[in-house]
Amino acid sequence: MSAPTPVYLDHAATTPMLPVAVEAMTTHLADVGNASSLHASGRRARRVVEESRETIARAIGCRPGEVVFTSGGTEADNLAVKGVYWSRRDADPRRTRVLSTAVEHHAVLDPLDWLAEHEGAEVELLPVDERGRVSVDALRESIERDPDSVALVTVMWANNEVGTLQPITEVVQVAAAHGIPVHTDAVQAVGTVPVDFAGSGVDALTLTGHKLGGPYGVGALVVRRELSVTPLGHGGGQERDVRSGTLDTPGIAAFAAAVEAAVKAQPEYADRVQALRDDLVRRVVEAVPGAHLHGPQLERAATDRLPGNAHLGFPGCEGDSLLMLLDARGIECSTGSACSAGVPQPSHVLLAMGCDEEQARHSLRFSLGHTSTPADVDAVVDAIVPAVERARAATR
Repeated sequence: MSAPTPVYLDHAATTPMLPVAVEAMTTHLADVGNASSLHASGRRARRVVEESRETIARAIGCRPGEVVFTSGGTEADNLAVKGVYWSRRDADPRRTRVLSTAVEHHAVLDPLDWLAEHEGAEVELLPVDERGRVSVDALRESIERDPDSVALVTVMWANNEVGTLQPITEVVQVAAAHGIPVHTDAVQAVGTVPVDFAGSGVDALTLTGHKLGGPYGVGALVVRRELSVTPLGHGGGQERDVRSGTLDTPGIAAFAAAVEAAVKAQPEYADRVQALRDDLVRRVVEAVPGAHLHGPQLERAATDRLPGNAHLGFPGCEGDSLLMLLDARGIECSTGSACSAGVPQPSHVLLAMGCDEEQARHSLRFSLGHTSTPADVDAVVDAIVPAVERARAATR
């Protein structure tokens, strides 16, 4: 008996490459030339890189010189968090505080922990409400307590687990009143909701290719030229001497093509995927006793939540068991928890939102994307009831 055709609903983890990105990448894979070389082949590679930089800048509303290419979102987050902290502290030793939220991705939380352990940083994780939205009042109170001691504020644009959109404009207004730079991890946001770097007022923004239809292993930190960033690594001085290393010309070309296509298609994409998501949530909640949506509810989802995110709780289940039962039926999604050494751990995001440990373990994230169809939703609805019944029976 053949395995069922997979129904892929884990686009928040990675989404299939867009044809235009595949074409851009394959066009340049056979080309020779280091973009830092001065001969003709090097200049051709440099032209591809700089045209890609301009394409990305047009798409997200920044200057080309503000785009610093990296290996992806994790490196860009590390570069922003550590690099800005080091530069700000070096300019004024009083600046040792970093303000963030308790629901950030580990690509931000883990560098913050490292700075606290090794670099004397005082990290303050601001509270969020039951929807996962940061308290702007708490941010204001923390800054005003001692504004001269704050090196950086870092708040994600959109949450990767429950899809909550953060009040970035308000965060920037509070921080800017005291001259404090703001970084935002926008990995989940670019191409799914409107993102305008200049319009938002943030000082640094992270994005990556494989979340929006580009290749793995390439991303960018968009950072205002006025903001000093200490590099993580040292070498050839590429990318404004902020991120040394030979540039991946084919990957950058594909990344730029994907960003351009995703941003152009964003309004239509959001409408279509949100309709699928809403249908999935309503039908699953109706079919499964006790099933419920975490984060912003559907009546607020159009403005407060990523369009393709459905983070559902199933009381009486272990999320990991439910995931594997669905996987056996060809439904590919993810849990609301992270596993460490094979031991399920409750989701730090759900705990910060006020869930207890049991609630933080019984969840699944269905994330829809550009290849999602109504048939995918039908498949989830058909599979979820027997899967939940088996998962609940296993816990009794």
